[in-house]
Amino acid sequence: MALGTAAAPYELRFDAGRICLDLLATTHPGERLDGPGPLRAWITGSGLVPAGTPLAHADPGWLPGFRELRGHVAELVRGRNAARTRSYDLALARVNELAGGTPPAPRAVSGEDGSLVRELAGPPACAALLSAVARDAVELLTDPAARAAIRECEGDNCPLVYLDTSRGRRRRWCSSEVCGNRERVARHRRRAALARA
Repeated sequence: MALGTAAAPYELRFDAGRICLDLLATTHPGERLDGPGPLRAWITGSGLVPAGTPLAHADPGWLPGFRELRGHVAELVRGRNAARTRSYDLALARVNELAGGTPPAPRAVSGEDGSLVRELAGPPACAALLSAVARDAVELLTDPAARAAIRECEGDNCPLVYLDTSRGRRRRWCSSEVCGNRERVARHRRRAALARA
């Protein structure tokens, strides 16, 4: 993908169960936040802002903030059961700092059909959006039930993390359609090869 072009919807994932975990998915299989276009698509697709919110002001200067927060969230989520390290403590301090900001304030307005819809008063600032994602991470990490439901995908070479809210808590893959399907195809091929042998 060329720098600054909009990411196709299939390239961005929004199935991890939390906005902060969806942000982690922007690193697989390669960097997805490689320009303002993909970042704008991620911000809208994640639900941080209502559809149609103006984001033309989101420029390349926003990318380092989102990538930094992504790295800190990854450190906290993946190190949740590990001994506290200096990098863990630094990540926690930075996420807490970002969470202390003011997230974008929604308001209810009448839609075209007369129903109430969510809208922002104006284009959101980068710091406000980072605050919203950091708050989501704080909520996830401080909720014992949610933390216990954090899983890493069992798919080959898939580093994605998701919230397992499945019945029985037996979900194995970040996506049944992606990694689950790959596993089923590989299993079928192994069985077919054994049958031929």
